[in-house]
Amino acid sequence: MKSLIRSKAPLRLGLAGGGTDIATYYNMYGGNVLNATVDMYAYCTLEPNESGKVVFIAADLDKREEYYASSRLEMSKTLPLHTGIYNRIVSDFCQNKSLSFTLTTYSDAPAGSGLGSSSTMVVAIIKAFVEWLNLPLGEYDIAALAYKIEREDIGLAGGKQDQYAATFGGFNFMEFYENERVIVNPLRLKRWIRNELEASLVLYYTGVSRESANIIKEQIEHTQKGDNKNIESMHELKKQSLLMKEALLKGDFKEFSQCLRNGWMAKRNAAASISNSFLDELYQFAMDNGAESAKISGAGGGGFMMIYCNPCSRIKLIRALKEKNGIVLTPSFTEIGTQAWTIYNS
Repeated sequence: MKSLIRSKAPLRLGLAGGGTDIATYYNMYGGNVLNATVDMYAYCTLEPNESGKVVFIAADLDKREEYYASSRLEMSKTLPLHTGIYNRIVSDFCQNKSLSFTLTTYSDAPAGSGLGSSSTMVVAIIKAFVEWLNLPLGEYDIAALAYKIEREDIGLAGGKQDQYAATFGGFNFMEFYENERVIVNPLRLKRWIRNELEASLVLYYTGVSRESANIIKEQIEHTQKGDNKNIESMHELKKQSLLMKEALLKGDFKEFSQCLRNGWMAKRNAAASISNSFLDELYQFAMDNGAESAKISGAGGGGFMMIYCNPCSRIKLIRALKEKNGIVLTPSFTEIGTQAWTIYNS
């Protein structure tokens, strides 16, 4: 009986504290991040076979790569996440014995969206292997493995929140410390608070995809050099994450909006490439059309802008944004992290 494995992991909105999950900062000061997953996903289908080959298909990118199955694949420049995960799974869990399968992936959000799409894809792929090989990995294990593959094996610069958000799902307040210690605190928000926040948020895709690693490298350099402006910005981001957590738990949306605004102002000061004239003009356009606060999700530089507004003003804001020819979304929050399941075919 043939079988195939499917998995998915939710994308996330970074609400506050993003940037303090970068090792150069949290190893010295400790980091705090508040985020929430939404009903947009990275998907993976893994079909085991006996072809003696490994086939990777990134359907959304229209890319396909094929290898002879071996204990280690050459790191792909086109699909580095896929080959990096394979090599780590085979070395750590298969005693270097090769695997043979076809693996197909796609995402609801484009790369560079600021919704953690790359890390979320890594989590979804790992989850498929966990299901197939019955690996003894819990949530913290999967997230830590995803981080190691991206940051250590592949060498991509970045933070740590995305892997944990995709794995755990829901609203989480995360703490990052030296020696790779992470604590994920799920927030038990009342239903009316979740509903009000959903009714108040608009996502606008700027149409500008950006390489988050380049922006993060700039932040890392500033921190390593002891740049006071950068470090003070990170301290402020951390402070706003604590204030926003309290505001959400209490349902204080005036304070939530203020934290969102203050966080974006602090984020802009962390690195020059985080904002630009296009994004500044878009921010002002949103403010002029009913928004109360906004921020670029993720590292900055482009991707999705997350906009907070009075629900009664949301239609006006959406109509105005659509005239700018971008993509407007009104996502819902999700409570469940990465999932996998097996389908048996006779």
